[in-house]
Amino acid sequence: MLNTDFASDNHAGAHPAVMAAIAAANTGYTPSYGDDPWTATFRERIKEEFGDEATGFAVLNGTGANILGLSLLLGNRYEAVICPESAHIATHEGGAAERQLGTKLITVPTADGKLTPDDVTSRLHGLGVPNEVQPKVVSISQATEVGTCYTPDEVAAIAEVAHAHGLLLHMDGARLANAAAYLGCSLRALTTDAGVDVVGFGGTKNGAVFAEALVVLRPELAAKVPFLIRQSLQLASKTRFISAQLTALLTDDLWRKNAEHANAMARRLADGIAGLPHITLRWPVQSNAVFAALPHDVIRELQTRYTFHVWDHTEGVVRWMTAFDTTPESVDAFAADIAAALKAI
Repeated sequence: MLNTDFASDNHAGAHPAVMAAIAAANTGYTPSYGDDPWTATFRERIKEEFGDEATGFAVLNGTGANILGLSLLLGNRYEAVICPESAHIATHEGGAAERQLGTKLITVPTADGKLTPDDVTSRLHGLGVPNEVQPKVVSISQATEVGTCYTPDEVAAIAEVAHAHGLLLHMDGARLANAAAYLGCSLRALTTDAGVDVVGFGGTKNGAVFAEALVVLRPELAAKVPFLIRQSLQLASKTRFISAQLTALLTDDLWRKNAEHANAMARRLADGIAGLPHITLRWPVQSNAVFAALPHDVIRELQTRYTFHVWDHTEGVVRWMTAFDTTPESVDAFAADIAAALKAI
């Protein structure tokens, strides 16, 4: 059966290996709140991927991972977070950072969703001035909300300028797997080796049911998480079922295989519509997202048969997402229907 849903990788089901891992964890009694063998194995996998000093914490969702991570890095009520204006924490998390942490988000306009070192320094003019909120954290997303990816060198450059001014670097890694797959590098190269302090590793968008990891890359920070995780509403009693999912993704590079397939399907879709009249790609296709601008009547026609989001209603920009289980046949059928709708106008 052809898939007609290109709205989100969240709409996909779970990978069979993840479902098998959940079933395998559903055996007997074990201590709760992460004191179980499945969570111990998950934490070992995190160290294998991110380095010996990395500590992983299994959490329930991406917003929770972000709030927990930021709460770990923010020390005082007058401290703020610098992020792109398109950042998920600033646009699609319901004001959670402001409401739950009482922090100010200092947003920066970007052309491609990515901060630069100059963007960071442009927001540091108030450092040390009592009348100004004090930037303490820089937050970036990998991949970004528009599907672009930071290279390891770009992440390292941001970390360098942040640390030089006494700031810490947080990474929203909801699609970190897709970025690493696109760049052909390890998770460690994009995080630990690049100077990131705290990163979320997204599982839900990569074949899990509900599973995210907060990965703390500084040992002195990791010691604080047990005191914050319940307060952040992210401590699951039956943690083993989250840990089992993450372990499945972190075994035999399943996370990379899933991400590579999703990325390939996005690239296939972009190639399938290349050269068509009245349609342009808004940003480079570097992960599992295709952003395209096309006529409004074509959007309306396609939405009678396909599910996808309109990113910018004024300019007619849509977002088409692919997932670990998107089939080539579904992509080719969608590309053909896009071409037919464009021809009809």
